[in-house]
Amino acid sequence: MRTRSILSIIIILWLVVGAIAAGQRGYFSSVPGTCNQAGTIAAAIAVGPLNYLGLNPQIACEVPQPSP
Repeated sequence: MRTRSILSIIIILWLVVGAIAAGQRGYFSSVPGTCNQAGTIAAAIAVGPLNYLGLNPQIACEVPQPSP
């Protein structure tokens, strides 16, 4: 039980640091307009403190278009 609570705290802190790093990069200054922007924000939050070690995740994605 104690291990779970410690792990939960570590995960929460990891994500908070990632959100701070994403904010410092200006990712929250506007609503993401593309899949690429939303993916990059999510990746920056997910990698957490690794942002400060030089990791700069960039996501490229394409949304399928409906057939005519």
